[in-house]
Amino acid sequence: MKVLKLSAQGLPQSWISLEEAVLHYAADEVRWELGAEVAVFHGGHNAVTGIQSRVAINSIIGTKGMPRINPFALRPALTNAKLFARDRGVCAYCGTHGHEHELTREHIRPLAQQGQDVWMNVVTACRGCNSRKGNRTPEQARMPLLYAPYVPNLWEDFILRNRRILADQMAFLTAHLPEHSRLHG
Repeated sequence: MKVLKLSAQGLPQSWISLEEAVLHYAADEVRWELGAEVAVFHGGHNAVTGIQSRVAINSIIGTKGMPRINPFALRPALTNAKLFARDRGVCAYCGTHGHEHELTREHIRPLAQQGQDVWMNVVTACRGCNSRKGNRTPEQARMPLLYAPYVPNLWEDFILRNRRILADQMAFLTAHLPEHSRLHG
């Protein structure tokens, strides 16, 4: 289970472990919390009162401090897992839905034709369509795209990074998705 760490301004910073979250609480760096309580850690007993320390961890925390870089200027790393999630596992040419082992990263403008390995030049394709298209463009192969590629924004990238998102974390992230996102519902 991961905790969604946000900046004090509410911008996603990272997915952190429960142990990392405890460190933020212990250092008094948590400015605010959202979501459900997901874990409780117990520490030592106070020598004077005898009361045991207790730290409750919420699924979403806002931490003190300013982000060092503009998070909206970042481009998410392109991985097959994120690409297949962005495209919902649907082949851009025939529309069939496949599992990760049945899918490929397909370059719209092939690398052999000076295409680049970037978000705007890749789509998900089944192995059959990728093979049939070969080193041709969709126009050359007479295989039109069923959907257009796009670069995921910061919010989408955080959804694509984590396969086990809690319902309250997902609700927080999807509330910030653009209308064109294929990650809606």
